[in-house]
Amino acid sequence: MFESAELGHKIDKATYDEEVPKLREALLDAQLELVEKASFPVIILMGGLDGAGRGETVNLLNEWMDPRFIQTHGMGEPSDEEMDRPMMWRFWRALPPKGKIGLFLGSWYTWPMLNRVMGVTKPADLDQSLERAKRLEKMLTDEGALIIKFWLHLSKEKQKARLEFLEKNPKTRWRVTKRDWEHYKRYDRFVEVYESVLRHTSTAEAPWIIVEGADARYRSLTVGKVILETIRKRLSEQEQRKPAEIAAPPLLPAIDKLDILKTLDMTQKLDKKKFDEELEKYQGKLAMLTRDPGFKDISVVVVFEGNDAAGKGGSIRRITGALDARQYQVIPIAAPTEEEREQPYLWRFWRQLPRKGRVAIFDRSWYGRVLVERVEKFCSESDWMRAYMEINDFEAQLVRHRIVVVKFWLSITEDEQLRRFEDRQKTGFKRFKITEEDWRNRSKWEAYEQAVCDMVDRTSTAVAPWTLVEANDKPFARIKVLKTLCQRIEAAMEKKKGD
Repeated sequence: MFESAELGHKIDKATYDEEVPKLREALLDAQLELVEKASFPVIILMGGLDGAGRGETVNLLNEWMDPRFIQTHGMGEPSDEEMDRPMMWRFWRALPPKGKIGLFLGSWYTWPMLNRVMGVTKPADLDQSLERAKRLEKMLTDEGALIIKFWLHLSKEKQKARLEFLEKNPKTRWRVTKRDWEHYKRYDRFVEVYESVLRHTSTAEAPWIIVEGADARYRSLTVGKVILETIRKRLSEQEQRKPAEIAAPPLLPAIDKLDILKTLDMTQKLDKKKFDEELEKYQGKLAMLTRDPGFKDISVVVVFEGNDAAGKGGSIRRITGALDARQYQVIPIAAPTEEEREQPYLWRFWRQLPRKGRVAIFDRSWYGRVLVERVEKFCSESDWMRAYMEINDFEAQLVRHRIVVVKFWLSITEDEQLRRFEDRQKTGFKRFKITEEDWRNRSKWEAYEQAVCDMVDRTSTAVAPWTLVEANDKPFARIKVLKTLCQRIEAAMEKKKGD
């Protein structure tokens, strides 16, 4: 794979000096059109061997293009804050919005590859990391992003010559470290792993472009021209682009006519005395669990979905009443802002993931893609159909990083919802809770019910199961929520002790 990058490509100075001004002007024109149309983001990954010119190339691109519309991220060793979250978190929050370019020096491939070369991980660990990276790129490209992946390569002889050249110059000596020479000694192993990774992650949506890094002029012109032509091509095609249709059968009602929501016993109740006893018991247990020293090794994401007026707010207040205010954050989810519309739909949730020892409570969540956006046709069928897989993958990443994902669907009957709506309209301090949209949604009760059943069927996984809560009786629902949350946290802490 790397043979073509070892042919000794060179560009003479006269040719370089002649071509650079034209290339810079064309890049700026393309960048301006990208900004004006703001129809997709550009993500550029700059990878390669030590000494191949990655940093120089990144600096040059920033010099050639308008710095207002290009965001550069040097992805070195993760910080303590980043170590507290899943590996992809640092990349998720750095994604560029539509109309801008995100330039990554280092990528989601860097550390999995390096760890494999150094023997820190096993082949299976690398394979799993690569699959996660490919799924992330597929999701980003399905959301419209343009991904350009560069690999700058050097032969072993040229890498050694490059490091020696930099080391001899007092102005560049600082760029060569002991680690660079240690990596050089493992050159053959690096190439073996890198070539395998590039082969398996060069996809139709995001292929790798291998560039010989020995000659700086050749490298710079090649990278610049690839970026220019790739952006130009996408801009010219953008108006004709249609959402990718997926080859999947339509979702149909279950053949046995089973509606999981209709199997719930909605008559379950708790009297006031029993509720008060259970509330004290489980709030006390939750308080003790979250103050236990072992809680510092995990974090918790609680997701609340449910029918309008099902009592999500009341259940959330019973949880927060047991927590230290410095320990949790309640995140109410409304319609996306303009900033959020410029990003993949999961972006606004990725950014809110809690650090270890913390709790994030989502009042509505990423499931809006397969509920309200599906029913109200705010996205295409292909968008919400692929969202099931994307959501499962997202939640699996959270669980892999010791984030406990607890998901509640609060269910009430249509008659109970009507009673609560009318009560809200009559009560002055509750009127803010009822809107015209709530009434309009009632007319689509069956469509929402079908969407909920499909959601539970396709996203209730072993690592992040749904808990269906019979919420016609608020006291019963609140205790079930508290009890379930305590059980899930306790189980996670016990598992951590056993690892």
